[in-house]
Amino acid sequence: MRYKNIFFDLDDTLWAFSENSRDSFEEMYNKYNFDRYFDSFAHYYSLYEVRNLELWELYGHNEITKEQLNQMRFSHPLQQVGVNNPLLVKTFMDNYFAVVPTKEKLMPNTKEVLEYLNPKYNLYILSNGFRELQSLKMQSSGIGGYFKKIILSEDIGIMKPYPEIFHFALSATQSELRDSIMIGDNYVNDVQGAKGVGMDNVYYNIENRTGIPHDTTVIYDLKELKEIL
Repeated sequence: MRYKNIFFDLDDTLWAFSENSRDSFEEMYNKYNFDRYFDSFAHYYSLYEVRNLELWELYGHNEITKEQLNQMRFSHPLQQVGVNNPLLVKTFMDNYFAVVPTKEKLMPNTKEVLEYLNPKYNLYILSNGFRELQSLKMQSSGIGGYFKKIILSEDIGIMKPYPEIFHFALSATQSELRDSIMIGDNYVNDVQGAKGVGMDNVYYNIENRTGIPHDTTVIYDLKELKEIL
């Protein structure tokens, strides 16, 4: 076999982050009666999503801290409707973080593919997600046992796509670049990041993005990995 080591992104590659997170937000929205402040959950969540993406970009470039990221993204929707209540924000946020890693939804065919790959390869997680959440997500969804190690950007304070996190992952798992491959749904973080250090890669194109360079291996369903690996 050409490869020995497979590095998977976790959120929206294996664990259905977008769906699980939205479900958790809707639970919190109802629990805290946010219909007092917003026209609908969709109204609330649209405000959150736009600012969340902007803040993660800043966090990825080390321009804000993790604490600032969380405080700012959770307070933003309320501020947009004139509500300034730090205690409510903190309580909502703490409850969200308690609930979200208990969600069990996986991306389609995740377990089938992991069952296929596990006997053949060393499987690892390489994620920008938070340390206190990622292991719990994997346990709740029943995929923790497939992986030999979880490598997180928080381990060294540098996020994908920067080369340092990929070199760290190789070192931490005693893997060689020539027989390792990265699989993920984020073209910049996972694909360009891997390409930046010369690591083979697969782009899981869950959004049907167009204009992908021809030298990129693209899949639209995890089951396609069984034809590649």
